[in-house]
Amino acid sequence: MKRFYHALILFSLILTPPTWAWWGGGHDILTQAAVKALPEEMPEFFRNADKMVAHCSYDPDLSKDRGTPHARQAEYGEHYIDIELLGEHPIPEGREAHIKLCAELGLAPRTVGTLPYALAEWTERLAVAFAEHRKWPDNPMIQSKCFLYAGFLAHYAQDMCQPLHLTINFDGIKQPDGTRLHAGIHEKVDSAIEMLKLNSTELAKTQKIEAVGDLMPAIITQVKAGFSLVDGVYALAEDWENLKNPTPALVNFTNDRARESVRWTASLYLTAWNLSESISLPGWLDRAKNDADASHSH
Repeated sequence: MKRFYHALILFSLILTPPTWAWWGGGHDILTQAAVKALPEEMPEFFRNADKMVAHCSYDPDLSKDRGTPHARQAEYGEHYIDIELLGEHPIPEGREAHIKLCAELGLAPRTVGTLPYALAEWTERLAVAFAEHRKWPDNPMIQSKCFLYAGFLAHYAQDMCQPLHLTINFDGIKQPDGTRLHAGIHEKVDSAIEMLKLNSTELAKTQKIEAVGDLMPAIITQVKAGFSLVDGVYALAEDWENLKNPTPALVNFTNDRARESVRWTASLYLTAWNLSESISLPGWLDRAKNDADASHSH
């Protein structure tokens, strides 16, 4: 029975259509822009690491490789939330509450998606790493960890700003006969940042970066704002067919989403930095001693 169960999980993963995000180069451009847009109150080591953080922003998609089925199963739902499936229920403010609601609705959490919780959790992980940096500012291991966590945060924050990551109509509008009107639109939207050759330096300009107040309410507000743009994506359905000769409306839409992706990512970096100031690290943690020992272990 156990073998059958495992086989069923793997079979479902194989049959599940891929969940795209902004193309890797799109995440790269957006993440570099987000780091460049940061205010000077952020630590200098981080503000100078736009390319390193962008390097790490690819990693969540790499975990979805079919050759790593366990990582793929865990990672897959972290990139979207189909909020229509929640009906009249508000978006829960934590992963545990989300899992409970999905059970009540007879839905697997992975079916609905878990993007808001992935983003909140990685923001808080980055805050802990920043708290370590405050205590051990010259520790390169801690700095490297900040870059990795920030890359994961960037990926999920930017997925949240792509409206098709927030709807059951993620790749075409479902028709009564099971077909999808405008199938294939998702990848075209995801490719637009690269196809239009948006520039990270330009995207970083004139950005107003402010930390959010309460993290999860801000994330839920962002989800709702993005979901309200789904119809706008489909209103441009014919425009997406020719990205080599884009219409002004398509260019404006892509620039708007790209700039919001940059603003939102950078605001969460600042939020994590501010949150780190109030985090109390455990007394048993001594990075100076432990990391010094590790450097001499070979």
